[in-house]
Amino acid sequence: MAFGAQESFPVMRPAVRETYGPADLSREPVFAGGFINFGYWRGIDLKAPLGEAERVRSQQDLYRRVLDAAAPLRGQRVLEVGCGLGMGCALALREHGPAHVTGMDIHPAQLGRAREAHARLLEEVPRRLEFEQGAAEHMPFEDGAFDVVVSVEAAQHFPDLVAFAQEAARVLRPGGRVAVASFFAADDAPARDEELARLLDTYAKGLDIARPVTALTDALTASGLSGARAESIGPQVWAGWDAWLSRLWAPDTWPRNFLRAYERRILDYYVVTARRP
Repeated sequence: MAFGAQESFPVMRPAVRETYGPADLSREPVFAGGFINFGYWRGIDLKAPLGEAERVRSQQDLYRRVLDAAAPLRGQRVLEVGCGLGMGCALALREHGPAHVTGMDIHPAQLGRAREAHARLLEEVPRRLEFEQGAAEHMPFEDGAFDVVVSVEAAQHFPDLVAFAQEAARVLRPGGRVAVASFFAADDAPARDEELARLLDTYAKGLDIARPVTALTDALTASGLSGARAESIGPQVWAGWDAWLSRLWAPDTWPRNFLRAYERRILDYYVVTARRP
């Protein structure tokens, strides 16, 4: 399915290269279980002590929320953009019965970790799971190669949402669906990027990029996809994320400002969906 070597493979941004390479964010206790996302905490009692089991469930449930938004997946060919360690790819195979899942990531170190983490699964289902290097703005796949494109908490890193939307539309077959979960500025008010940089170190250092969610929905529509819509799931994300962080970070430290940014209506978390006609 993959093309050969790409002539103009995008350069990885330094903050992404470091965070998912030598720094290996997946080793941090806050991202227990190999998933790297904030979690979807609906159904988890936040007043009870939170342990690793609840944390892993929250991360799995975020994938389930996105996969359900892209359903049906049974018998379909699925691409995950920004697959990280491939935990979501494995979950999709276990629970949704797709014909094939491709995990794509820009970082070769992440792909190496994914192949190592899922070595047995790759042997057991050699024709149903693969990992490929590629950028959201330059996907190494043929036109119409997939029925479903999903991305979970990676779009905040994509430097060009228009190019991502164009590529997602290109690799989808007619009738295919896209579902993206990520955090975005709540609106396009002036200086939102400066506000987020003051509150959150990941924006200040350039790992996350400040854009309104309409930047993605508009890009999907302009790329020829229909029905683009963004649904806020902030109430199911931010309170649980902060409750989990409270085990490891003191109040008024920058990671705790994610909830503060949400409460100030500066930042929110969305599931964005669209379909190729």
